[in-house]
Amino acid sequence: MEKSRTVSWLARIAIAGVVLVGLAWYLNHRSQAAPSASADHGRGSTGGRVVPVQVATADRKDYPVWLEGIGTVAAFQQVTVHTLVDGRLDAVKFTEGQEVKKGDLLAQVDPRPFDVQLHNAQGALARDQAQLKAAQSDLDRQKTLHEQNLVAQATVDASAGTEGNFEGAVKVDQAAIEMAKLNLDYAAIKSPLDGITGVRLVDAGNIVHAADAGGLVVITQINPAAVFFTLPQDNLGDISSALAAGTVQVEIWNHDATAKVATGTLAVLDNQVNAATATMRMKAIVPNPERALWPNAFVKARVLVRTMKDAIVVPAAAVQQGPSGAYVYTVGDDDTVKMTPVIVALTQGDTSVIAKGLSGNERVVIEGASQLRNGGKVSTSDGGRPGAGSAGEAGSGAGSAEKHHHKAL
Repeated sequence: MEKSRTVSWLARIAIAGVVLVGLAWYLNHRSQAAPSASADHGRGSTGGRVVPVQVATADRKDYPVWLEGIGTVAAFQQVTVHTLVDGRLDAVKFTEGQEVKKGDLLAQVDPRPFDVQLHNAQGALARDQAQLKAAQSDLDRQKTLHEQNLVAQATVDASAGTEGNFEGAVKVDQAAIEMAKLNLDYAAIKSPLDGITGVRLVDAGNIVHAADAGGLVVITQINPAAVFFTLPQDNLGDISSALAAGTVQVEIWNHDATAKVATGTLAVLDNQVNAATATMRMKAIVPNPERALWPNAFVKARVLVRTMKDAIVVPAAAVQQGPSGAYVYTVGDDDTVKMTPVIVALTQGDTSVIAKGLSGNERVVIEGASQLRNGGKVSTSDGGRPGAGSAGEAGSGAGSAEKHHHKAL
């Protein structure tokens, strides 16, 4: 029994020894294979394996800097048309939604009462003119008699007073005639501006009054149109400098920034910053002959604040971020990549302006950079030059107009 137990323990020890020897062999073999695999991998990423990438050429050109804000379209002018005289509205001469010009007849108030007033004033004028003429003749006669000492001075003065009364009466009659003619003109209600009529507010046959609150119709001028928009107060310096330099161009895009609608100029920078939102309110005047802009529509407004002369522009995708800052991969004539540190002046849309690190016309990697190592080989396909009709110059977010700004410029 004791002998059998001893054999069992020896067998276990032998098995354990075999396992330990096998494990030692495996670990030794793995440690020798790991450096070899690592070396093979290094050769594949920097020398042996060619990485396919897409490249673009760093462009040197004048680069416009835009700031973008969200805004709304407003009428350049809007007038509620009222009658200036009381009376019955005989006719409405416009169609709802009609385009009208300044001076076009919109409605007609019954003119007959004002014709009567005019005729009455004309009759009073004729009467008073005749009486004035008689008073002037009497005054001349009294003066002659006074010179002959036949009448007293008081008689002459009384005749002069009578003449003065009739002179005043004639002037009052003339004013009454002018008022009657003015009322006749007011009875023909005309458009005070060029614009588009809205919904008719009063129908023909109603009695209208100058004191009526509602008016007859609202006329809106939308050519040109006004666009109100806001920008962060941090852009105050750029906007003020642009206004001081001259006319500031403003582009109006649709609400999702996919199409440019119109181009105008910046008219007004509000005289205070909104303390609640830390934004500035601005107004642009935009020609709108095709009526592409309609009041209360949401739009995006882009303001050209300056143009950077001879700037170096690359696609924003070319700029990588590392522990030491921004860099790009440049591709040499032998298709070898080089990690090149850069300083980014600003990023606008999908383009970046390089302040330092590139001189222009370098080929930079814009796709596939994650697989690259400094000194590696690549095969390239052309991604073009940045900003050639791209969204980088066509539009950007309100906060992305200047994502990176350095003093290097």
